[in-house]
Amino acid sequence: MAHSPLVQNLVQSLCCLPGVGPKSAQRMALHILERNREAGAQLALSITEAVERVGHCQRCRTLTEETLCSICRSKAREDALLCVVENPMDVMAIEQSGEYRGRYFVLLGHLSPLDGIGPDEIGIPILLDTISNSEVQEVILATSTTVEGEATAYYLAEHLAPLGVNVSRIAHGVPLGGELEYVDGGTIARAFAGRGNFS
Repeated sequence: MAHSPLVQNLVQSLCCLPGVGPKSAQRMALHILERNREAGAQLALSITEAVERVGHCQRCRTLTEETLCSICRSKAREDALLCVVENPMDVMAIEQSGEYRGRYFVLLGHLSPLDGIGPDEIGIPILLDTISNSEVQEVILATSTTVEGEATAYYLAEHLAPLGVNVSRIAHGVPLGGELEYVDGGTIARAFAGRGNFS
């Protein structure tokens, strides 16, 4: 039996979420409609509000509804350390480890020439300019260990060398080919503690 147009539209809309296929989306949609309409209405309101009001921090480019995110506004962070990550989920994963007290720069992607994603598309010129005009002494490359993440790290290391900053790469415990956002806090903490010079 086919769903009504509105139910089908809800199912298809839920399929846009990562890891949610048609069956999971159908189960979610029916749960909202049959058992929890109030929570569904709150979810719709929260999504609408977030989509309309959340943008990117003007300094680090993570997600926030403010001009500067709470990390960039904090005076307790170390200005000499800058961690470069691919996306806001990576910032959240690192923050959950509780080990890192520096600043961030979010690339919002990684280099992928075949997909037309070059240095300008992920903000590398902005990053280099930020470092040139700041107190940063060490740049920690925390891109993923995928082929694209590694290529991005090598490109960054090459372009950071003339700026006279120490460039390190997170290492221990992060699985090869793994995405940083799926790594647990203890593993991330060990990766930061065991980082080495980028070569």
